[in-house]
Amino acid sequence: MLTRRALLAGGASLAVAGVTAPRAVRAAARRAPLRDPFRLGVASGEPAPDGMVLWTRLATDPLAPDGLGGMPRRPVPVEWQLAEDENFRRVVRHGTETARPEAAHSVHVELEGLEPGAEYFYRFRAAGELSETGRTLTAPAPGSRSRALNLSFTSCADYQSGYFTAYRRMAEDHPDLIAFLGDYIYEYGDYEHPVRDQAGGECLDLAGYRLRHAQHKTDPDLRAAHAIAPWAVVWDDHDVRNAWAGDVPRKRRAAAFRAYYENMPLRRAQRPVGAALRLYRGIRWGAVANLHLLDTRQYRDPYACAGRGGTVGPDCAERLAPARTILGQEQQTWLDAQLRESRATWDLLGQQVFMMEMDWVRGPAQGWSNEGWDGYVASRDHVAATVGAHRRNAVVLTGDVHSHWAGQISRDHRDPGSKPVAVELVTTSVTSAGDGLDEYPDTPDLLAENPHVRFFNGRRGYVRTRISRREMKVDFRSLAYVTRPDAPARTSGSFVIEPGDPALNPA
Repeated sequence: MLTRRALLAGGASLAVAGVTAPRAVRAAARRAPLRDPFRLGVASGEPAPDGMVLWTRLATDPLAPDGLGGMPRRPVPVEWQLAEDENFRRVVRHGTETARPEAAHSVHVELEGLEPGAEYFYRFRAAGELSETGRTLTAPAPGSRSRALNLSFTSCADYQSGYFTAYRRMAEDHPDLIAFLGDYIYEYGDYEHPVRDQAGGECLDLAGYRLRHAQHKTDPDLRAAHAIAPWAVVWDDHDVRNAWAGDVPRKRRAAAFRAYYENMPLRRAQRPVGAALRLYRGIRWGAVANLHLLDTRQYRDPYACAGRGGTVGPDCAERLAPARTILGQEQQTWLDAQLRESRATWDLLGQQVFMMEMDWVRGPAQGWSNEGWDGYVASRDHVAATVGAHRRNAVVLTGDVHSHWAGQISRDHRDPGSKPVAVELVTTSVTSAGDGLDEYPDTPDLLAENPHVRFFNGRRGYVRTRISRREMKVDFRSLAYVTRPDAPARTSGSFVIEPGDPALNPA
């Protein structure tokens, strides 16, 4: 990828390529020049057959305590270009957006009318400075099954817990799409012995959430992953507050939602309205795969029995209540329709917490997490029944638990004879839980007591997949350490999933 320094050295100029801002805009930029406003990088997201979202956020001082990145409290014009080549000799779109202080000087360019299944390159210019170059793609044309989807996904990036090397390794794979499944930031205050020091304390207000997002995007490994491919993002608890279940005060939730939108390559449809943001949505990759992105935080019922997230035993009848929901009725109805109407080979459910049943207590006793779908059994049964009824090739993509897992979801986990209807792939974290281990002392017992679970690895990393109409290849990528930078990635487990057979076959 071309760097900003290389582009400037080569005399690259948006104006030369035909992008000329209005006279008043150019005059305003000359009056108050900015020094390197692209320190948070660039990003793209939400690929469609005819377009995507391009994103940047201006910040000359990303760690400014007020969360505004050192920017002046005035609008700043931002020019952008989209080209078919990384040297920008074939520019196909260009324009100017306004980065406003009330939106933390973020820019969301929502493009339409592009060629399907195409690779593009983009960049921004503000106050005489040129951004780095990003690579992005449009999705294949509707109905097309000829182009496979190279999808990587991960979750849980705690800045204080380690280095973001997993992002760098994902970027080196040149994926078509990166799905991030929650906990892009951690709202916590300062740790006693952090691997890396963070700026600011616990995120409680808009300035705090903006600052935390900005610090994450100063990380070069994260910026590399954003620049290499479009992203599809959903949140989990730490993007707002640990273990939240709709119980966060509206003012804090509104602040977290606003900062989340400002810092992600999301469409206008996801712009928050106060303490509400509709994040569940779909992304289609031709007729090969539909990615259904779910929100298991905002609409869920309160935790069963324990009050907050924890392990509950057989005496917790509340988790089995027929009316309990983790998705909420509106989102559930939407997902039902998506699965019913899908004509894709694969239906991918990108979401946050363990869906398959998991007994976390060793020995004859039993215990389930009430934070995952085990705390909302009726919701899981409903999704499983819908998948089975419409004979969808469903693969659930999950984050949250800071370790790699793979297993099968049955129509009814309480019925020993119930057949699997879907596969679940759980990604580990980027950094959360530190270096980890390949296997823990209780790992063999947990796998033995949960025979539908086929794989575990407790290192950090990500999951890499190649999805075609014939098969889905899965590689669990693991890093030996994150408490030091630059760890290599290795494949700790590989599987193949075939259409019509919800099983994990050895690769």
